[in-house]
Amino acid sequence: MSTNNSIQPVSPASELLSNTTCQLEEDLSISFSIIFMTVGILSNSLAIAILMKAYQRFRQKYKSSFLLLASALVITDFFGHLINGTIAVFVYASDKDWIYFDKSNILCSIFGICMVFSGLCPLFLGSLMAIERCIGVTKPIFHSTKITTKHVKMMLSGVCFFAVFVALLPILGHRDYKIQASRTWCFYKTDQIKDWEDRFYLLLFAFLGLLALGVSFVCNAITGISLLKVKFRSQQHRQGRSHHFEMVIQLLGIMCVSCICWSPFLVTMASIGMNIQDFKDSCERTLFTLRMATWNQILDPWVYILLRKAVLRNLYIK
Repeated sequence: MSTNNSIQPVSPASELLSNTTCQLEEDLSISFSIIFMTVGILSNSLAIAILMKAYQRFRQKYKSSFLLLASALVITDFFGHLINGTIAVFVYASDKDWIYFDKSNILCSIFGICMVFSGLCPLFLGSLMAIERCIGVTKPIFHSTKITTKHVKMMLSGVCFFAVFVALLPILGHRDYKIQASRTWCFYKTDQIKDWEDRFYLLLFAFLGLLALGVSFVCNAITGISLLKVKFRSQQHRQGRSHHFEMVIQLLGIMCVSCICWSPFLVTMASIGMNIQDFKDSCERTLFTLRMATWNQILDPWVYILLRKAVLRNLYIK
């Protein structure tokens, strides 16, 4: 900022810059960010093509509902990776000079909204998929008669609107998303928190994310146990069960990837929100856990690419 004697108007972006600095030992280069974003976009594009083709082939209700939700999850990952990655590359290319290129804080607000939405929405969709499969396996008659494609689309819309609502909460509450200490991303206020509202946003984000992971774990456990019981009890409806097993394996893959990638970041945000740890002492760790979370958008599509029935059969034969 200027140190001239003349009075200069204060940019909104300057007020949102963190008072602490946070740098990893080796900063990411623009080239790495571009490669990272390109790999994510290509991976999600391939997964979308595979899921869309599968959705056209399988018109069975128990399969189409799952594929619809899976397609929505991968599409969400795709656009989240595209938008957040593009903004991140621009920030690096501009030498992280937010005061110069984002004087009105519009870009930071868009970045923060996209970060929250693309973080929570895939977790919500993963838990919704787990609930749908749990009902389909444990209550097949209820699932086939009561849960239609229309109902699935309504639940999908509800989940997306709720994620958008959570992402817009700071804006609706006349709060701004804050440029973080590394100056490479925007999120809720994470340093020098003195207001209960700032803590509420962090705790809400962490609670919803961990709740979604917990629901996925419980539902997938119930589904897996039910399928194993049926497998040992009877050999009827073998083809239908094989599709169930394929979907459950994919769900387990999504759950494992989400837990590994997102749990550290969610726990860190909860710790900061509850004042268990100071952001100044954990900003490098926060940035590391954030980068772990971004890997979720790259690994998610490979769950569908690699854990398909045809691929698993070929691996089993070999």
